[in-house]
Amino acid sequence: MTPINILIVDDKEDNIVALEALIGRSDIRLISTTSPNEALKMAWENQIAIALVDVQMPEMDGFEFATMLKANPRTKDILIIFVTAISTESKYAVKGFSAGAVDYLYKPLDPYITAAKVDSFIQLSRGQQQIREKNQELENYALVVKNSADIICTVDAASFRIISVNTAVEKILQYRPEELTGKSIVGLSIQEDVASFKENLTTLINEIKGFASFECRFETFDKRQIWVECRASYRNKILFFNISDITIQKDYTEQLIKSKELAEYSTKVKENFLANMSHELRTPVNGILGITSLLKNTTLDSQQKNMIDLLGSTSQSLLGVINDVLDISKMEAGKFSIIRKPDNIHLVVKTVYDLLKFKTDEKDIELLLEIAPNVPEYIMVDSLRINQIMMNLLSNAVKFTDRGYVKLSLTVAQQLPGKVQLKFNIEDTGIGISTGKLNKIFDSFEQAEDDTTSKYGGTGLGLAIVKKLVELKGGELTVSSQIGKGSTFSFINWYTVAVQKPEVKPVEKTGAKLLLSLTDLKVLIVEDNVVNQYLLSKILKDWNAIIEVVLS
Repeated sequence: MTPINILIVDDKEDNIVALEALIGRSDIRLISTTSPNEALKMAWENQIAIALVDVQMPEMDGFEFATMLKANPRTKDILIIFVTAISTESKYAVKGFSAGAVDYLYKPLDPYITAAKVDSFIQLSRGQQQIREKNQELENYALVVKNSADIICTVDAASFRIISVNTAVEKILQYRPEELTGKSIVGLSIQEDVASFKENLTTLINEIKGFASFECRFETFDKRQIWVECRASYRNKILFFNISDITIQKDYTEQLIKSKELAEYSTKVKENFLANMSHELRTPVNGILGITSLLKNTTLDSQQKNMIDLLGSTSQSLLGVINDVLDISKMEAGKFSIIRKPDNIHLVVKTVYDLLKFKTDEKDIELLLEIAPNVPEYIMVDSLRINQIMMNLLSNAVKFTDRGYVKLSLTVAQQLPGKVQLKFNIEDTGIGISTGKLNKIFDSFEQAEDDTTSKYGGTGLGLAIVKKLVELKGGELTVSSQIGKGSTFSFINWYTVAVQKPEVKPVEKTGAKLLLSLTDLKVLIVEDNVVNQYLLSKILKDWNAIIEVVLS
């Protein structure tokens, strides 16, 4: 309990000492002085609850002192008790009470009466302090309610009629508070929500849940519909409401739902488009490649043979571009998956090296391969995608290198029980990339320089595909380069070490036996593409098969 302050003012020190001895206790703090002027200062600087004031003092009598305390807003609530030895006549009592005193103590002081009176006024002072604190709380609450952006109201739980409502109702519903007082709060909800509104309130009252929160629609004075969130509590047969306008949030949520549905629809359309494009683009190109292959087996002069070779090379380039575009589109649509299976990583890397070796031989540059001896042979890996990454990076290195070498190396970065972190490194002595362009090269359809496409060809999708593939596999791709000195691309990732698969020896088959096995064999060709029909028919007829073609 916080001690309360009691001020003792008497021009005689002995009287102060005696009074302190009579009333001193642990729950009060005594402040004393022999000077009325000093007492005024003390009353101003301290939160004084009770003042025991001698009536007869030379500088200023007690009546004057009391009058001055009551005249000051800061000290006007001090309970003043006069301590006097003068006559107990009524005229002095009237004068004292008129000056603001609440009681008298007469000298010589009776210890019991003095202690009892002081104790009663201490209790009175504490009660007044509590009342002031409660009043302050109520004032603060009233201020909050008045200035709240939400509707705050009280409602009779039996009739659902509004008892009081703050001014926020004018801004939200365009009703003045007095227009709604006595009206049913249920009537504010639109017809479709009346039943659920009543049900929520009835449940709150009957189950004595104490608190409920629900959403509904209200109709404003100008007949608009708005969404509101009602937070209601129940106590002493009164419902207390805090009602917020959530129309904007509801509209935003609906927009998000519509945007999500639109995005899902767009994704579905894109997936269908990619599926169609995969078929519609690859089918004619594969037809061109097939016919080109058939033409090579016919009698051609040297000029025709050169044109057929150019046609095949161009078609292969076009197919590569189509595959790149479709791959990057699938990745962006999230339809590109990584499938890890046990495979010989040494063999995968060696295969890529062998495929690119003829290109480096044509350009008269070296293609080097290094596989660290501690690299495990079999790991869980998507060999198709790892092949695609290395082919893109190595093809780029060969394309931009006219002298020197291109080097592919595979090393172990870290090793744990059953797991290994492998680092694939592709180093070249080519034209290099400027520092400002290093990040740009991984963007779709971007090249290191503006004239790169015209000089070296390409779509600018290769490195974008590599970056996305590496990220899909959970790895990290880095690059360092110097203009005129070359570039180094590295990607690193963790792999699970796999058990070596038993080697299966391929069954040897001769071309002659395969051809003989199709003689007089009946084959049904189901194909709606005319070019593919022709290719299949031509090949199968050359193998002496009996064919029949249908569209579907």
